[in-house]
Amino acid sequence: MTTDTALVDASGSEDRPSARVLALSARAEDVLNAHPRTRPLAADLPRADTSPLRIALLGPYSAGKSTLVAALLRLPAADVGALVDAAPKTHEATPYEWDGATLVDLPGTLSGDDEHSEAARHGVRGADALMIVTTSELPGEAETGAILQVLGPDGFADRSVVVVNKMNAENSDRDVVLDEIRARLGPFADRVPVVPTDARDYIDAVNDPSLPAADRAALVTESGIDALAAELRRVVAPGVSGVRPRAQAFELLRVLADAERRWELDGEDLGAARTALEAGKAVTAARELVLSALDRESGVVADRITAAGGRAAAGISDKDGTIPDRVADAVQGELEETMGGFDARFSSSVRTAFDTLVAEYGARVPEPDPWVNDLEAPGTTPDSAPKEASPLAQAVKEAAKKGAKTSAAKAGEWLGKVKDGGHGPGSAAAAVADTLSKHGVGRKILDAGGKVTDGAAKFKPWGKTKAAGKVAGAAGKVQWALAVMGPLTDLAGVAREQGEWMAVTKRRQQIRDHFAEQARTQREALTDAGTLYVNAWIALVEQSLDGLTERGTRINTEREAALRAIADLRDEATRLTGPTL
Repeated sequence: MTTDTALVDASGSEDRPSARVLALSARAEDVLNAHPRTRPLAADLPRADTSPLRIALLGPYSAGKSTLVAALLRLPAADVGALVDAAPKTHEATPYEWDGATLVDLPGTLSGDDEHSEAARHGVRGADALMIVTTSELPGEAETGAILQVLGPDGFADRSVVVVNKMNAENSDRDVVLDEIRARLGPFADRVPVVPTDARDYIDAVNDPSLPAADRAALVTESGIDALAAELRRVVAPGVSGVRPRAQAFELLRVLADAERRWELDGEDLGAARTALEAGKAVTAARELVLSALDRESGVVADRITAAGGRAAAGISDKDGTIPDRVADAVQGELEETMGGFDARFSSSVRTAFDTLVAEYGARVPEPDPWVNDLEAPGTTPDSAPKEASPLAQAVKEAAKKGAKTSAAKAGEWLGKVKDGGHGPGSAAAAVADTLSKHGVGRKILDAGGKVTDGAAKFKPWGKTKAAGKVAGAAGKVQWALAVMGPLTDLAGVAREQGEWMAVTKRRQQIRDHFAEQARTQREALTDAGTLYVNAWIALVEQSLDGLTERGTRINTEREAALRAIADLRDEATRLTGPTL
């Protein structure tokens, strides 16, 4: 027979269920030892154990647990008195060897003594099986709840016997009592044997020399002690290798539950963790707000580019396939206005996100750098007519014409120099800004909100650089619009021939396709650039909040990692408690 070494337990025997539980317990030990919060619990994990099975007696004070032990052990009268009548009563778990197993007499539960209750709880956790003791007076609500807890969540339903002791007391109707006990067991009534006993009658019978043998035998049978012993033997019949792995699997679950409770935060740790979580949520919300605006506004840009292409195609002359200047100018103006509108609305969403974070966390939140194509916020620049280029774009185009002196291609090259040459002193953008500032209209265009000049031909400190930046941004939009317009302005007219109508139709479709492709690529470009921009700013925000969130973030990170590991172990342990263990 082949041996699966991964399932061989510490004793060397091929005890597969035990090996699986112990292997999982070893993994749990590594998880618990990884943090001081849970490290002390590692000592409670199941270990390799081949000692006799432990049957713990669980029940309230004065239910007769010690008397039942004496009866099961068949103690003589002198020893019964020493065990049962000694004062004080049982204060701690007390073991007794019985029929190859160990009976563990636990302190009474529900006595109001916290020390006794704690000892009983530990006794249950170390038990392989339970003898749950109640009396013919019937368990109360609290006792019933405790019984259902050990049978259900604690996993003892198939490893327990319920003993109803003192059954031969006066005024006890056996059938009524047993029916009521089974009713209180609820879903476990058919899984847990209920044995009526009277341990005192048994002890009196076997220790009374004056009783006739027949009477003694009748009293012993009525006491139920022999029936109880038979049920206990049945429960432990699978032996250590059959019963203990299930007990250890459930104990592993209880240790893991204790470990999860150790990660329930309070005090300063809870405050720090909450602060970190709230900050994380606020930063995430800010990022999502801007990215949502980016997705929405880039879609608007794409739609408007596509629509502009449709209008350009529709404006083609049926005679020679050319685009009238008025149509080309209108389309170019719309493209420039479209991109300017995107910049303004996207920048507005960034500002809203920034203001929201500042309201919560104050001046520690870094202001985002201006968007690369940033325009002044809505309301700070002279309004342009719908679908017309802004005054600044118009001024830059006029400057381009003068600077290039030739074709649109040359103008585009000149605009590229303005856009890419920076906006510092001596740049082409600065030169254009300087020219515009010499005229009243130009100053009005540049001087949004009085931020650039003093109303005359003199710039405020840094005003010229700011004005040049606006010029460079506008130049970029005009240059981009010219590039998109290229097929409209650079393609020759359709040759006059027999197929002229078909040629015009074909060109219209080419233009629609061109603008559709431009719409797609421009949306992708805006989305990529905008996402990089937002991520860079959010990284700075997170860095600026480190002092506020570092401790809480560390706690949350450790907690989440630990709880994930514990949950994984718990899932595996739960499978081990199933019927196929």
